[in-house]
Amino acid sequence: MERVRDVSELPKAHLHLHFTGSMRPATVLELADKYGVRLPEALTEALTSGEPPKLRATDERGWFRFQRLYDAARSCLREPDDIRRLVREAAEEDVRDGSGWLEIQVDPTSYAPMLGGLIPALEIILDAVETTSRETGLGMRVLVAANRMKHPLDARTLARLAVRYADKGVVGFGLSNDERRGMARDFDRAFNIAREGGLLSTPHGGELAGPSSVRDCLDDLDANRIGHGVRAADDPRLLKRLADRGVTCEVCPASNVALGVYEKPEDVPLRTMFEAGVPMALGADDPLLFGSRLAAQYEIARQHHGFTDQELAELARQSVRASAAPEGVKASMLAGVDEWLARPAV
Repeated sequence: MERVRDVSELPKAHLHLHFTGSMRPATVLELADKYGVRLPEALTEALTSGEPPKLRATDERGWFRFQRLYDAARSCLREPDDIRRLVREAAEEDVRDGSGWLEIQVDPTSYAPMLGGLIPALEIILDAVETTSRETGLGMRVLVAANRMKHPLDARTLARLAVRYADKGVVGFGLSNDERRGMARDFDRAFNIAREGGLLSTPHGGELAGPSSVRDCLDDLDANRIGHGVRAADDPRLLKRLADRGVTCEVCPASNVALGVYEKPEDVPLRTMFEAGVPMALGADDPLLFGSRLAAQYEIARQHHGFTDQELAELARQSVRASAAPEGVKASMLAGVDEWLARPAV
């Protein structure tokens, strides 16, 4: 058997993790019981069995089912202490997986009704992130994400709010939900506001829709990073464009398979993108529903795509370079990657 190093000890940055989707299954069940929330049977079975629900979101019915489960889990977050617990536990899981930097993605409008409004919701989240980062030693920041299913004016409101808190923990502005709905260009003004305020542009694209959605993120939203982006592999010219511009794709292998974007782990085009020179940052997306966290994504690269330890180390470096971490943090993490490679394989 080939001797390898433990990927959970490989320093890495986690750049694609959704807020509600980061929760531990036991936490959702406990909070549902506390607040008398009746969870969908499919979600309860998944949370108690440890097996992720069967979610095929390549058609609208499947995506609706995914959103229904996600919304049910989110409804269990009702008080500031719930937010603090979620952030703390997400950080603990990341530290366990070797993460030295986490950028967690959130649409604060989803939590505003329970937390006293949009501004209080974001401030509670940012306060939890700051406290948790200090106590755990994990670098943490926030990506504020607009929802494609809502009006672009809502996105502009969020972009202005995100910029207002750019010096208090917000580092980027994203666009999530089903990319088959809502044209990227409809949200260009929101992203202009965010970029002018010094935030990274990090929209989703190239997951449920094809290469054109990746091009739209580049052309209309001037993306620094793209959430997912795997469908760019269908277009070699687009891959070259991503590589030439150094745009990082936040690839989530387990999520891609769970949602039916690809049938099997080996079908996810990790090797194609890597060899084309496209920077990647592996992410867990929504481990609550997909059943695997950050280190497991590196194991997929190793077991199903033949990535060597040297190549896994390069993936980790790419994640660090694409992050919003301060230069000193990046340098320390990159040195840690070299130290990991210098260890003997076991």
